[in-house]
Amino acid sequence: MGALLEFDRSQRPVYLDANATTSLLDDVVSAMVPWFSSRSGNPSSSHARGREAREAIDKARERVAELIGARGEDIVFTGGGTEANNLAIFGTVVEAGAHIITTSIEHHAVLHAIGRLESRLGCTVTYLAPNKSGAVNAEDVRRALRRKTRLISIMMANNETGVVQPIEAIGRIARESGVLFHSDAVQAAGKIPLDVNRIGCDLLSLSAHKIHGPQGVGALFVRDGVRLDPMLVGGGHEMGRRAGTENVAGIVGFGEASRIAQKGFKDGSLERIQKLRNALERSLLREAGAGVNGAQGLRVPNTTNLGFEGAEGGKLIPLLDRMGVEVSGGSACNADSCEPSHVLLAMDVSPGRASSSVRFSLSKQTTVEDVDFAIWQVSEALDKLRSAPRRPSKQRGVSLSQNV
Repeated sequence: MGALLEFDRSQRPVYLDANATTSLLDDVVSAMVPWFSSRSGNPSSSHARGREAREAIDKARERVAELIGARGEDIVFTGGGTEANNLAIFGTVVEAGAHIITTSIEHHAVLHAIGRLESRLGCTVTYLAPNKSGAVNAEDVRRALRRKTRLISIMMANNETGVVQPIEAIGRIARESGVLFHSDAVQAAGKIPLDVNRIGCDLLSLSAHKIHGPQGVGALFVRDGVRLDPMLVGGGHEMGRRAGTENVAGIVGFGEASRIAQKGFKDGSLERIQKLRNALERSLLREAGAGVNGAQGLRVPNTTNLGFEGAEGGKLIPLLDRMGVEVSGGSACNADSCEPSHVLLAMDVSPGRASSSVRFSLSKQTTVEDVDFAIWQVSEALDKLRSAPRRPSKQRGVSLSQNV
């Protein structure tokens, strides 16, 4: 058990919680710095410094649009992915008694916004359940349509399991029925190629800090012709769709992060991340008695959600934190227990397994050494927590350097 005492907090811990947030890349920081000082102008001002700020925003808008196959004029900058989701929902469902179709595995930014429409506007909602692999059936969307259906809101990739939804099939159904279609793509952008025209969505939410951009800035794609009532009113910022002086530095950083993310589809970085994820997964399946939640579904390349028999997430996650491995439970955890994840319960995962599940999510900055260290520490932590430790194999801590 010596490994439990080896980690020194002065060292850099191994960070495997990229679905929560990612660190700023050096090029993103460099792009942002001037806009905090020498180039700080209000983009609504008509003088030279204001025009310079407006040009920087417009350039970033084009870069974000390129990441999803959109036009720059269809991008509305927001204060983050949560605001983008809220704007998509509250900005389009304005009719009392309207019907909405969503899923039971959405992020709370969607579920709570729709819940408010239920309670305040008397909207009715169909919550589609996923199969055991974590994906919904597109035909269930068709069967759920009603005369008063006004919005379909279904995420692109789940934040806890990484499972990708059949979004293009849902988009076809939405177009055929003439119903607006919104997708929360916060966990998909930069991980899988996105094209809003192929998807067929009318609205799509993004967040900068999931792709190595800054926190506090996001975007909503709004297809030309879609009526969107603003939540924030004041000046005519963001083409009248979101009042308030734009966060120039954050938007510039978002644009640079989008440019780098677009390169990732060609430079092999996503393949490297997937190899590391798969190596981590294979080793923990073998060494730690784990099971993959969503194993049969199509997943984004950086995410695995593992259930560990005989180890509560509420104890495992803080123990790993003390051992220098930062991960997430994807649910409400404290020092003694975890409330089972609503996503895993919807997938028909048992409450016990759901409470013992941990999400590992990698980023461009994850290294072979990070994964190797995590395998060792997770195995050691589980031995400590389980009443009958598993016998460690000779392969524990194996080097993962081949081809990654």
